[in-house]
Amino acid sequence: MSNILDKIIANKKIEVARQKSLVSISEMEKKITDIRINSFKAALADSPTGIIAEFKRRSPSRDWIFKDAEISDVIPLYSKNGASAISVLTDMDFFGGNLTDLAQARELTQTPLLRKDFMIDEYQLYQARLAEASAILLIASALTVQETKQLAAKAKELGLDVLLEIHSEQELGHINNKVDVVGVNNRNLGTFATDVQISFDLADKIPGEFVKISESGISQPQTVIELRQAGYKGFLMGENFMKTGNPGKALEDFIKQLA
Repeated sequence: MSNILDKIIANKKIEVARQKSLVSISEMEKKITDIRINSFKAALADSPTGIIAEFKRRSPSRDWIFKDAEISDVIPLYSKNGASAISVLTDMDFFGGNLTDLAQARELTQTPLLRKDFMIDEYQLYQARLAEASAILLIASALTVQETKQLAAKAKELGLDVLLEIHSEQELGHINNKVDVVGVNNRNLGTFATDVQISFDLADKIPGEFVKISESGISQPQTVIELRQAGYKGFLMGENFMKTGNPGKALEDFIKQLA
């Protein structure tokens, strides 16, 4: 793992331990309702655009993007203006998000929601389910192959779709039969350098039965068109929309250019 990722994961272990001391898994289980949550995978497979619009206030690579962004201002417009799914950052220390953002987003939309965080413990899966997320993210570079299998299996038990994120050919081994969507992160989580060519290089190496998405560094409609031709069904975009001050309008304008 890289230096920045090491730092985030070390911090995440402390954070999760603190959360566990306040609320137990059994307490969360009692509050989970048996509702049907819209499928993240199905939404991408069926979508004409595949845009996964992300709510992100800050990033380690560029600090604050939109510090005062409010869920209530952004999420309804993301849904109204054509997002196939919505990603909500729930990491506070590095991304300025929290679980309340996710729960509030669910109250405002039926669009599938991805809990975007650094998932290292089953506890976080219960949190995601309680907030009525549709899917969770597993990052190959932050987990062993066995940890990925265990967390993916538990996520499926809880009715959550699984997005596995990879960044290199070496991480293809993390893919397993509990994964629904494979995402290629064009951003190196060590250096935070971005190169969309990574998605093109890995496109044919991901088994065909998985829905494929490309993440990060996408800012031009032409890039989405070319990635579609390479077999990608989803495109996770955050900074491109959030940096404008009106993310919902920026999404609408971007989708119009895909026609």
